[in-house]
Amino acid sequence: MSDSMKTQLVSSIYLQEVELQEKPADDKQDSKNSNNDKTFTVEDAVEKIGFGRFHILLFVIMGSSNIVEAMEIMLLAVVSPEIRCEWRLEDWQVALVSTMVFLGFMVCGVLGGYIADRYGRWKVVVGGFVWSAYFSLLTSFAPSYGWFIFLRAMVGCGVAGVSQGFVLKTEFIPAKYRAILLPLATIFWMLGSMLIIILGMLVVPTLGWRWMIRISVTPSIILIFLFKFIPESARYNVSAGKTEAAMKTLHWIAKMNRASLPPGRLVEPVTRERGSWRILLSPSFRRTSVLLWYSWFVASFIYYGSVLSSSELLEKNLLCVIDADKEHQVKHRHEDGLCYCIPFGYSDYQTLLISCLGEVALVPANIALLNVFGRKMTLTVLQLLAAFFFMILNICSTMFGFTVLLFLLRSLVSMNFNVVYIYTAEVYPTVARSLGMGFCTSFSRIGGMIAPFIAQVLMSRSVILALCPFAVACVLCALGNFLMPIETKGRALLQNS
Repeated sequence: MSDSMKTQLVSSIYLQEVELQEKPADDKQDSKNSNNDKTFTVEDAVEKIGFGRFHILLFVIMGSSNIVEAMEIMLLAVVSPEIRCEWRLEDWQVALVSTMVFLGFMVCGVLGGYIADRYGRWKVVVGGFVWSAYFSLLTSFAPSYGWFIFLRAMVGCGVAGVSQGFVLKTEFIPAKYRAILLPLATIFWMLGSMLIIILGMLVVPTLGWRWMIRISVTPSIILIFLFKFIPESARYNVSAGKTEAAMKTLHWIAKMNRASLPPGRLVEPVTRERGSWRILLSPSFRRTSVLLWYSWFVASFIYYGSVLSSSELLEKNLLCVIDADKEHQVKHRHEDGLCYCIPFGYSDYQTLLISCLGEVALVPANIALLNVFGRKMTLTVLQLLAAFFFMILNICSTMFGFTVLLFLLRSLVSMNFNVVYIYTAEVYPTVARSLGMGFCTSFSRIGGMIAPFIAQVLMSRSVILALCPFAVACVLCALGNFLMPIETKGRALLQNS
């Protein structure tokens, strides 16, 4: 072989080696360009990350906010006999205390929802905690009845902001886990209800109701510092054009869950019309909004009706109890000329505690109903059963029988409230989800404002007449559920309308 042929052969081999070295680099560059061309949404990221340690942290901290909310609301049932005695209040004045709390909630519910859609969920939730804790503490120093109801109205305004935490929590949970995790949140509501009753049992007889309120503020103060571990909603951030902040949040969650984000870039359209009431009344959501407003009205009406009714029936001994002791045989009514300014006894606190356990007793059944039948049918079943138990609450029974009935009724109305929360958070798009929740909670507080006058004022006149409005409202709402056009079972959360 000549020298020229050898030289050509060596050159050919060298060129082939160079091509083989350059080809993987080119493939790598093409792959990188391909990944850059791919895009994903927040919904894709949430589903890809899945359930993990972040969601456990979210569940505990945001669930604990339900403890504070429940304590502020259930406080009314525990403190009512005490302020009735201290300021010699009539029935309507005691009922007005609850009404003022719900009035504050109603006024600030829409405002809080608007601010949450425009400026972020996290700010509203934390601000609500600080506000409600501050005014709740001031309530314990109220020098008169007038100051007391004003300060409780301010507390209601703060609790309206705290309730936006449900939206913040929902927006981080993957679709297939929402029907499990969100009903389980009622455990925290039950703990809050039981905690305030236990405080009433231990503190009120010795230190009085004012110290009970002061001690009850402690969980709020602790939670304010824990909220630094909860980020702003990534769905809100992308809707506001803060894609970098949303990516930072999603990367942190993925790292905490030991998962990865989808390949590509996060791309969501920026929506300028955030927090607009027009979205709620657009052709796509008009019927849903109107029916949801009534569902929320009924959910609050029957829930607080059951809570305040049980308190009133126990305080005034209005039950038809077969095996009543001497204390429960005395009917404390105005027309009898008897003073019913008496505090709760140990057995009364015990009955309230047992009824609180009803908040979570049927949670497994609630989860099964949500996953099998969906949201709308679950609401219908729960409301019809609640109507039935309201009506049989007036039958003559033993004290144990009444406790069981109250236990089951609290289970049903609590589950109903929880499903309404879930459906509302799922049905509205991100750009109007907080405002939609705000409008709904405001309508619910109208029910909460009316409930005390039925459960505490009318109940003194006639137990059956007081129970009938709750049962009728349940039946009408159950029929209205069939007209709801949207079922959200297994559906991804909408970003835009």
